[in-house]
Amino acid sequence: MGSYSGPSCRLCRREGMKLFLKGARCGMAKCPIERGRPPPGMHGQRRGRKASGYGVQLREKQRLRRQYGLRERQFRLVFSRAVRKRGVTGEMLLQLLETRLDSVVYRMGFAPSRRAARQMVGHSHVLVNGRRADVPSMVLGPGSLVEVRQIGRSRELVRRGLEAMQGREPPPWLSVDAKNFKGSLLRIPSREEIGPLVNEQLVVELYSK
Repeated sequence: MGSYSGPSCRLCRREGMKLFLKGARCGMAKCPIERGRPPPGMHGQRRGRKASGYGVQLREKQRLRRQYGLRERQFRLVFSRAVRKRGVTGEMLLQLLETRLDSVVYRMGFAPSRRAARQMVGHSHVLVNGRRADVPSMVLGPGSLVEVRQIGRSRELVRRGLEAMQGREPPPWLSVDAKNFKGSLLRIPSREEIGPLVNEQLVVELYSK
């Protein structure tokens, strides 16, 4: 299955919540979620019957997968890695997603959205520990240094991203030096620091069937 190339707001409407796929524009008054627009499709305005247990689990999985912009196969690979790690599987899953290179670049404020961060990494604008990194799915560990290459085009992209996200503080598990276009991963985030994205236990139950 290929990557989704349709309207980002359509995904938010389908999930009934903001997925923040368009960066700062998601905070504007014309956001379809703010305006109360129904889910897409000819039956979007109709009240459907109560979702089954499987339907609720599937919805949670889709919400989480779409927030990080992963295809189903990619998401399953991340889940399989979480299962093999010691600890609570749901928490391990969120930690793996949050410490992906594209997600870290987004959290540092170098890109206005995860999609933009993924493109930035794919175009080799980012260095990890002094080496060029062009794999968005790379999982970083504590102490990893992320910096933007000393190229005018690369830094101009980040400068625009920082301006668009002014006022958004980086999470406490990251250290960011915006003036020098670099930052580091201090530690693996806890569940409380990641935020209530979804009920990850429902995702674990879905894949455990």
